[in-house]
Amino acid sequence: MEKTIEFLKKRTQYNFVATIDGDRPSLRPFGDPVVFDGKLYALTHAGKNVAKQIEANNHVCIVAYDGDEWIRINCDLIDDSNNIEAKKAIIAEFDWAEEAGYTLDAPDFKCYYFANADATIYNEEGEVLAQEKF
Repeated sequence: MEKTIEFLKKRTQYNFVATIDGDRPSLRPFGDPVVFDGKLYALTHAGKNVAKQIEANNHVCIVAYDGDEWIRINCDLIDDSNNIEAKKAIIAEFDWAEEAGYTLDAPDFKCYYFANADATIYNEEGEVLAQEKF
């Protein structure tokens, strides 16, 4: 998981999360994930379409590009929104989180950890540079 963390948190500012919306793909930018308790976490608001799509089908694909290399992560996003310690870690990581409504008592604060992840880093020619499963 170390290469995945380094790629998403140090080499890129945004990653793109693809979900399924009915029978069509849906893609949107996300900020970098948070590392807590040996897991990668992402956050969103329960009212957003992405949260509804993850609830319906938690299999996602995450892609990021640093200008030279790119990463693709196929994984499941597991809802861990009842984990107060995970939420504390997310709030601590992002100085904007509480101002944006991501507080411990906010019922719409959703957090998910990556599970069954298969991450592959490629160069621009499509050659595999690294693979990780976590």
